[in-house]
Amino acid sequence: MWIYEKKLQYPVRVSKCDPHMAKLLLEQYGGADGELAAALRYLNQRYTIPDKVIGLLTDIGTEEFAHLEMIATMVYKLTKDATVDQIKAAGLDDHYVSHDRALFYQSASGVPWTATYIQAKGDPIADLYEDIAAEEKARATYQWLIDLTDDVDLQDGLKFLREREIVHSLRFREAVEMLKEDQERQRVF
Repeated sequence: MWIYEKKLQYPVRVSKCDPHMAKLLLEQYGGADGELAAALRYLNQRYTIPDKVIGLLTDIGTEEFAHLEMIATMVYKLTKDATVDQIKAAGLDDHYVSHDRALFYQSASGVPWTATYIQAKGDPIADLYEDIAAEEKARATYQWLIDLTDDVDLQDGLKFLREREIVHSLRFREAVEMLKEDQERQRVF
């Protein structure tokens, strides 16, 4: 199903070591509205969605894994040169005790990722509205992350991710309208 290209979807650059920003980015790594939840939500929902939008869920779900890889790279680059004192000062000491510098699917507040973050109702319209909401929440989170850093290199990657969330939301909205039109046609006949 996938062909792996050994490069990120968009270049990830950071201009300085910043463990505190890395901690905040974990929200998009393993948080309720993060990239892992989005990828798994869409790839799961595609099994009960009409054929005409399966490809959309597959494409966006796959892209969300690419975004997850970008966030992981950002976190890694922001922490790779951090001292233990910097890790402690950033509030990552609990993470360090359990995982050292390894990434772990958790939110910025340290809550481990859980499947309760995602939904699959089996109703295509309900699921797509869930997906629109997920994309809009991710877009908002990316904006707030951009606001919290003065690292223009990091902001560049975060702006790319924010813009992709907008595109995904628009595509899901288009899918809702297509399915509503189909439902309306079926009612007429």
